[in-house]
Amino acid sequence: MEHKPDSMTQLERRASMGLAGIYGLRMLGLFIILPVFALYAAERLPGGENHVLIGIALGAYGLTQAVLQIPAGWISDRYGRKPVIYAGLLLFAIGSFIAASADNIYWVIAGRAIQGAGAINAAVMALTADLTREEVRTKAMAMIGITIGITFSISLVLAPILYQAIDVPGIFALTGALALLAMLFVAFIIPNPAITRFHSGSGASSKRFGDVLRNKDLLRLDFGIFALHAILMSVFMQVPFVLKKNGLEIAQHWQVYLPVMLLALVLMVPPIIIAEKKAKMKQVFMGAIALAALGQLSLMLMQNSVWGVMLSLLLFFTAFNVLEATLPSMISKIAPLASKGTAMGVYSSVQFLGAFLGAIVGGFLMQYYGGNAVFAFAVGLLLLWLLVASTMQPPAAVRTKMYPLPEMDGRAGAELQQNLVQLNGVREAMVVPAECMACLKVDMSGFDEDAVKNLVKG
Repeated sequence: MEHKPDSMTQLERRASMGLAGIYGLRMLGLFIILPVFALYAAERLPGGENHVLIGIALGAYGLTQAVLQIPAGWISDRYGRKPVIYAGLLLFAIGSFIAASADNIYWVIAGRAIQGAGAINAAVMALTADLTREEVRTKAMAMIGITIGITFSISLVLAPILYQAIDVPGIFALTGALALLAMLFVAFIIPNPAITRFHSGSGASSKRFGDVLRNKDLLRLDFGIFALHAILMSVFMQVPFVLKKNGLEIAQHWQVYLPVMLLALVLMVPPIIIAEKKAKMKQVFMGAIALAALGQLSLMLMQNSVWGVMLSLLLFFTAFNVLEATLPSMISKIAPLASKGTAMGVYSSVQFLGAFLGAIVGGFLMQYYGGNAVFAFAVGLLLLWLLVASTMQPPAAVRTKMYPLPEMDGRAGAELQQNLVQLNGVREAMVVPAECMACLKVDMSGFDEDAVKNLVKG
């Protein structure tokens, strides 16, 4: 049976699903304590009476992850993906077991920082690029993105249930054991790449940092993901206490999170379709930021009712899901093709930095100014983001297409690139002979794909 070039082979499917699972497992270990840790620490952990320390414990992983993620990607280019992934998973497991055995808040902080030091995200993305062809790479990366979203939703629902069954130390120990299991998964399920090399579309290049940091629209998006994850972490410094005040014990919190997350996943779909298909990206984006601000404001005003809290969280998480999905898409549309991997690397590091600072600010505000100050901080930061985003140029209605190339030298590659840019509907072209790949940024309509295929074949 003939294999379609744009459908995955069995090997590519196995690699993509396996790596998405490992990435998801890694994020599960970071997310799963968010809904339960603040209350647990405040009530039962020595040192937990200080909310600033709770914030540092929740956010510590973000700092080490932000600092080490890009260097770990570079090391994987040089020494191989799997050694970096093994080392990252081992560090994550060690950090989990330290947090599990902690008898005070300071040891939890140490464990969480070590968890974050197991920065495998860039290496997993690069290994995905190594093991998939250009035609299906977008699908593989989308699998990873979807897995992160599902993992986050599952962790909010699962955490209160696990808390009742095995307590917070048990949750830490479980994530450590799963990280060790993932190492076996990498060894026996994930194929070894034939070639390990730098991929301009999925890896950060030190030569491109200047281009990315000078691009004002990319900086606006970086500020956005920083703000979004800062607010997310600050929310979990306060919402568990709000639910407890309304008579819900930790073990019952899943009854709030389950319907909220399911509905939010459904409600996010129409705005994303409108943004992508109708080329209304900026309008949807601005609307989602405003909706998130409304959600935080209503949390402040309706926190004395469980139904009010549920409605407020539904508004916030619907907006959160839309923003999480559209931000990477906008980075892809705005970043020059040669700088896309670097732009995504910076974006991801800033996201983790936001999580770190958001948790600390949330803890500080709770400790010294009370819970309402956390919601006021979130609303203020979202309104600032709305102002920053309003000055952004609407992203062009483009998509990225990738085509495999026969072997060619640099001169032939430069000539092909020049010819591709002349074609109808092609906004930008990048030919990388070393990767046997042509990457094009093309208009959503008016793009003549047959002309590109003929030129590439010729």
